[in-house]
Amino acid sequence: MVVGIDGPRGARRPQGRSSVNAAAPPGKRETMKVLVLTSEPITADQLRGALRADVEPSDAEVMVVAPAYTESGLKFWMSDADEAIAKAEQVRRDSLQELDKAGVPASGDTGESDPQTAIEDALKTFDADRIVVFTHEGDEQRYREDVDWDEVAERLGRPVDHAAV
Repeated sequence: MVVGIDGPRGARRPQGRSSVNAAAPPGKRETMKVLVLTSEPITADQLRGALRADVEPSDAEVMVVAPAYTESGLKFWMSDADEAIAKAEQVRRDSLQELDKAGVPASGDTGESDPQTAIEDALKTFDADRIVVFTHEGDEQRYREDVDWDEVAERLGRPVDHAAV
């Protein structure tokens, strides 16, 4: 089930930035679909910084997925996921509120603790053109956050951008 806050459609579109597909007929816009996987709440500015310069988040259709990452392998293997699920729900809710405030149309869901599975599940109902992943780096990484995103991009046949939170 996808639960989300939809921002205003047709919100302000900054001059010079567009997600228009060159193959679209004149006067018709094809909206880029961006799947965001994040372990912490994000803002429109963070999303803008992670995307290519020619993609404006307010011109895109965004789906935020917050995986239920556990803090450690021990908690994962002991099936102690309650805290991780609650955190994922809060990340989803906070991200959608921040994006909505900035006029970015977005929906969201929580996802599996395995980020690759969370992405694959989301792609079943949201056919994203591009995937943006926000994770912790170094010692702050949670269990299963360390993924080879280039390999994921190759396997899924979609560009994957990675940024730190």
